Parts: sequence; structure tokens; C-alpha cells
Amino acid sequence: MPEIRFQIQWPDGSQETCYSPSLIVKDYFAPNQDYDLDDFVARSRTALKIASDRVQVKYGKPCGLALGQLQEIEAKSAQYQSGQYKELPPLKVRFVQFIESSESIF
Repeated sequence: MPEIRFQIQWPDGSQETCYSPSLIVKDYFAPNQDYDLDDFVARSRTALKIASDRVQVKYGKPCGLALGQLQEIEAKSAQYQSGQYKELPPLKVRFVQFIESSESIF
């Protein structure tokens, strides 16, 4: 399966490289685009669950890496939805770029 990594920038300016076992994320995100935090999480949830389901169809079990990535995104976003960021204007996540890989772990 073609896998892909993608780079995002959180509302505080920190960046993270994320993983998907499927190119489906290209249907949900565009490079250099800002997304409201809730929208980013919802798109990530949909795309990464579809990616995991595709792995399950092909290999008989869901993709732990995709589901783990989703958990990381959800946990990090929860930090911004409380505490010091709670009173700020709508928080944005910048989708920086796709990082295509010629190798696959599957």
C-alpha cells in the first residue's frame, strides 16, 4: 500500500510529522491550507479511519499506526481546547505539506 507522511503546524507554531498508510489523506487536506482545529481533527479522524480500514481489508487487521496517529492528533488538539488556549480566537492548524515515501511498511 502506498503510505504517506504529512507535516502540520499546530496553533502554537510547533510542527509535527504525521503518518497515514494510505494516500486518502490527499482527499481531505491541501498543502499550505489552514483548518479550524475542530475541522482538522474531524478530517483527520475520517481519513485515518478510512486508511486503517483499507489496511484491514488487505491484511486482515486495522492499522495500529494510523489509529495511533489519530489518538495523538486527538490528544494534542484536546490540549488546545482547554487551558491557556481556550480563550483565544478560533484555533487553526496549518497543513504544511505531504511527504511522499517510496517505501512502504506493508
